[in-house]
Amino acid sequence: MLRRWSLFGYSLIALAFCLPTVCHAFIVLTEEQALKEVFFSGAEIETETKTLAGDTLKKIKESLGGNLIYHQEGSESADVQSNQNVKLFFAKKDGERKGVAIIDEQPGKWGPVVFIIAMDIKGTVKAVRVMSYQEIRGRPIARLAFMNQYKGKSVNSTLTVGRDIVGISGATISSRSATFAVKKALVLYDELYLKKP
Repeated sequence: MLRRWSLFGYSLIALAFCLPTVCHAFIVLTEEQALKEVFFSGAEIETETKTLAGDTLKKIKESLGGNLIYHQEGSESADVQSNQNVKLFFAKKDGERKGVAIIDEQPGKWGPVVFIIAMDIKGTVKAVRVMSYQEIRGRPIARLAFMNQYKGKSVNSTLTVGRDIVGISGATISSRSATFAVKKALVLYDELYLKKP
């Protein structure tokens, strides 16, 4: 009987240590909701997919430190795969493109984080939102107080946590993931559209 209670007690202790690390995916915004949130009311959405290859892919990777995915030491996120196809969402009014958004997935501390980054047609960030995450301490990155720091940033901005971006205490990996996703969106749009003749 004592042995049974001992095993039961050890099981409870083991369970107590495991519980804090259990993560659930939180869906904050669907694609449709995210596009409505970052674009003006009544925007007509046009999608365009670009395949990254050759010199364009090389330039993009160089601008991002060599990779399309930001792997960080300490991240327990399952590998997020690099995608060579980029889907861009253009907001149109009266047949004219007024803004663009890119959805990107980056590894967070506990799992993938999906971001939507919206820019004006000249490549200046207008809005950034978290669409889904699996974070424990990194949840504050979904707050507007953090995301609004990216407004007005462009491909020429420093975009470094601790410099022009105030990170979240205890959620450094999440803060850096968000910053990399924004930088990646800016670089992609710059290389794929703004630098093209």
